[in-house]
Amino acid sequence: EGDSAGGTAIQGRDTKYQAILPLRGKILNVWKTTHDKMLTHNEIKVIIQALGTGILDDFDVSKCRYGKIIIMCDADVDGSHIRTLILTFFYRHMKDVIEQGHLFIAQPPLFKVTQSKKDTYLKDETEKLRFLLNRIAESVEITPEGGLAVRGEALMNMLQRMDEYRSHARRLASRGVPREALDVLFREHFTDRAAFADVTKLQQLEAALTQAGFANVRIVTDEIAETTQVEFQVGSNGSGRRATVNAELLGHYEFRQMAKAYEQLSAFGLPPYAVKNGDDTTIYTNVDDLLESIFKIAEKGLTIQRYKGLGEMNPEQLWETTMNPETRRLLQVKIEDAVGADEIFTILMGDQVEPRRVFIQDNALDVKNLDI
Repeated sequence: EGDSAGGTAIQGRDTKYQAILPLRGKILNVWKTTHDKMLTHNEIKVIIQALGTGILDDFDVSKCRYGKIIIMCDADVDGSHIRTLILTFFYRHMKDVIEQGHLFIAQPPLFKVTQSKKDTYLKDETEKLRFLLNRIAESVEITPEGGLAVRGEALMNMLQRMDEYRSHARRLASRGVPREALDVLFREHFTDRAAFADVTKLQQLEAALTQAGFANVRIVTDEIAETTQVEFQVGSNGSGRRATVNAELLGHYEFRQMAKAYEQLSAFGLPPYAVKNGDDTTIYTNVDDLLESIFKIAEKGLTIQRYKGLGEMNPEQLWETTMNPETRRLLQVKIEDAVGADEIFTILMGDQVEPRRVFIQDNALDVKNLDI
């Protein structure tokens, strides 16, 4: 996908058996267009011509020129959209290509880590986190208040849970829920919607938020809707905006994931944490400061490059990381549930708006990554 990436791939390929087809931008959404319009779309025409299978009534998978057809897109939102449109085309008009195991998705790395002239390529944020934590697992130990020292594999597990807790908290904070208020909710055991029906627990939450520095904290009850929430001011001297925590927040996907991470962290022990690195021991009262310190230690001596697109790699790097059969990672496209696949393509790629709106509403709370 893309002229620049296509050019780099052409230079880096094995010319004996690898062919490169650069696609210029997003192809047509064939799920909601006529055959005539599809066949006049230039990018789709070149795909059909390159594969040699024909199309519609003339389609014959046995005439396919290639054993593997590999979709290679940037690791960003635009790349994901283009990949989805390409998959839609194959599922709609070349399903036999998928069913006979010819279609694959390339897995280019998102990061390059350089240490002492040695390069390591990492697929995504999760792999990068694991790489960094592995560097300090045996040299650093963390002791929660009143708990046992944690090191090695257990330390990596603990820090991963901390990172999950922090990541989900940041997403909720971007939607108006202060991070400090979220910490208070968990300390006061507000992880279940039923907590907002308990007057005693609500009063304890009110006091805890006030103690945490929030102003004008008050419990508000809607008699008609029979719901209760806690409101407070965010900002210096209570002069900022007004924020709310309620049972609806506790049902949000990000909050539920935070609750899961908090429960797992509780098994290790909660702050304050004593972090020992060599002869130095530092006390941290919150997860964020501890993680910032840990990542500084882990990244010492490293140069980390994040790739925004395939075109940022030179031909040798693209070959080594994404195209070399000996080292590359491929994700094979399969149809495990034809009825379910057909239904989801129709909902998300079809021309009917209402089913798509209902789908979004029904699944909104379970969204993991949202591009807005």
